[in-house]
Amino acid sequence: MKFFIDTANLSDISEAEALGVLDGVTTNPSLMAKEGITGTENILAHYTKICDLVSGDVSAEVIATDLDGMIKEGEALAALHPQIVVKLPMIADGVKACKYFSDKGVKTNVTLVFSAGQALLAAKAGATYVSPFIGRLDDISTDGLTLIEEIRMIYDNYGFQTQILAASVRHTMHVINCAKIGSDVMTGPLSSITGLLKHPLTDSGLAKFLEDYAKGN
Repeated sequence: MKFFIDTANLSDISEAEALGVLDGVTTNPSLMAKEGITGTENILAHYTKICDLVSGDVSAEVIATDLDGMIKEGEALAALHPQIVVKLPMIADGVKACKYFSDKGVKTNVTLVFSAGQALLAAKAGATYVSPFIGRLDDISTDGLTLIEEIRMIYDNYGFQTQILAASVRHTMHVINCAKIGSDVMTGPLSSITGLLKHPLTDSGLAKFLEDYAKGN
């Protein structure tokens, strides 16, 4: 399973990259605003900075909600860097834009997916990635992991190459469970990745090793 980090924070991206396990980055307007990055020129420049930090795909989201606007913005984003993946909303014009970019060989990520039917449409339109938001489903007492399972079954049934990118990942168990049920990618905060390092037996075992070593020196 690929590990993406969901942030616009360059420090967090650098830390995840330094671990040697980072495969890409996802971000969105809300994450950009959280870092105080506003204005088209600043946002585009920030995407380039992110691409310079990592070697994998970087999802860059369009703001427009109409077809012509999404195509115009998507083309500008794709021209920024070869690693850019154009991120499109799961609406009718978003699916049309996905087909447009897919036909041109531009990678796409269809986002804000909350049903298997939406994921099926994205795959039919040639999406590179589809992003079901499992955390947001959990927030409304719906099991987000069940959606991942449904999409996995449908994609496997018909050989769709679209990668399932589990988004809105909140914690380490989301990561583990997504890996168990066959999500191709997970994207979450730095804590969801570094949290996998932690186990009390690792800490106590290392402390014991060091204690025993010290006794003999």
